[in-house]
Amino acid sequence: MTLLELIRKRRSVRNYEDRPVEKEKIEYVLECARLAPSAVNYQPWHFIIITQEEVKKELIKCYPREWFKKAPLYIVACMDINQSWKRAGDGKEHGDIDIAIAVEHICLAVTEQGLGTCWVCNFDPVLCKEILGLAKQTEPVVILPVGYPDSTEPVPSKRKTIKETCTIIE
Repeated sequence: MTLLELIRKRRSVRNYEDRPVEKEKIEYVLECARLAPSAVNYQPWHFIIITQEEVKKELIKCYPREWFKKAPLYIVACMDINQSWKRAGDGKEHGDIDIAIAVEHICLAVTEQGLGTCWVCNFDPVLCKEILGLAKQTEPVVILPVGYPDSTEPVPSKRKTIKETCTIIE
């Protein structure tokens, strides 16, 4: 499969089969995240993988949607604000950008492994931090539910064209 084919196959999955994800697949996905580029190679991320039912039930309180509850595991992508690079000119924090790159590596690896996921950013970060007992400098940025997509998952929506999203200056 080419990279373009993989990108076309990736979509937001909100309906999962009731079966666990193999440890080898999660290790593969995490290796893909580990190799993601980051500003000044600071790698300000930390990923928390949650499969334990008690912790999953608590985490669901951060984003109580029915579809979210069905995922067999969650990956919480966190940023260490003390480790992320800040641009000298204006102090722009690049940790969110670094996390976004690593998370998209995860999304593509998940797809390649026959799994599905969906970016969840609209969650309660304060509650999430409390549930996971995160240090003061560690911020949860994204929660990724991961599992095998249910065959009833709807077809992805239409994408904008290149002309609608790009300007080419020649």
